[in-house]
Amino acid sequence: MPLDDRRLALLKAMGVPFWQPPPRTRVTDTDTDTGPASAPQESPARAAAALPDALPAAFPAAFPAAFPAVPPAAAPEAPPPAASRPTPSASRGVLPPADAPDGSPRAAPPDVAGLDWPALREAVAGCRACGLCEKRRQTVFGVGHARAHWMVVGEAPGEQEDLRGEPFVGPAGRLLDQMLAALGLTRAETAAEGAAEGALALTPDRQVYIANTLKCRPPGNRNPEPAELARCEPFLVRQIELVQPRVILAMGRFAVQALLRTDEPIGRLRGRVHRYQGVPLIVTYHPAYLLRNLLDKAKAWDDLCLAMDTMEALQRDAAAPTA
Repeated sequence: MPLDDRRLALLKAMGVPFWQPPPRTRVTDTDTDTGPASAPQESPARAAAALPDALPAAFPAAFPAAFPAVPPAAAPEAPPPAASRPTPSASRGVLPPADAPDGSPRAAPPDVAGLDWPALREAVAGCRACGLCEKRRQTVFGVGHARAHWMVVGEAPGEQEDLRGEPFVGPAGRLLDQMLAALGLTRAETAAEGAAEGALALTPDRQVYIANTLKCRPPGNRNPEPAELARCEPFLVRQIELVQPRVILAMGRFAVQALLRTDEPIGRLRGRVHRYQGVPLIVTYHPAYLLRNLLDKAKAWDDLCLAMDTMEALQRDAAAPTA
């Protein structure tokens, strides 16, 4: 993948160290009597992947002296027709609510089909369909432009999200904002918020809507349980229907499982364009995971570049004159 200015800016924003090997010198007839006149040049992407054993002194000390080469992403596969993918209601359905700890029945999950934004937000705030409602401080609905062209889907709220009622805050949220900013994107909803963030433009094609698969924090930040994901799923489905994004970024294992109905690990799903109800979907790692696994930032950088390339291809197709 060519290392153009946009991709270099993204590497820098994500804190991914980058080393560019010096250009090969031309071999002349006076240097040797045999061999070609000039050595073949490596592609920038391959050269960046093959980092040397000894890094420059200015390299960040937090990273090891040698990185394993990141293999190139697999060639994109042709996505299956949207009609072949079962709808959420057909493939899983909405589970009945679990009983409360005292044995009393819980309220059934609300029917959110057809709800507008205010009604959907109210339904999420009042949901008591699973045990997560017992210990939450507040629900975490979503944030961003209601008709943004980009949508980021995460996993479950953490402690900071539970406190603020907003997805992707704290260190993971700051990393996500840096990743989005490197692509020229923002979660800001208003011009004032965009100006505070330094956003160059505040239009739907540069704005992002962010939501989690779960709207309540699991105690102790444990993994979500299948029943919790199933009961919360209608809220996410309706959010996607209302936003109508052009591209979806699924961040983390549980977001990927909920949207693609697969147990395949993220490493096997990266590098190609999937589809959710006909919408291009790119799989990548959750920012919280990247903070613990710094070497995989380079892979996430590749995923974001694929997402931007996909969006630009959609924009070119939309602008192309019809026959």
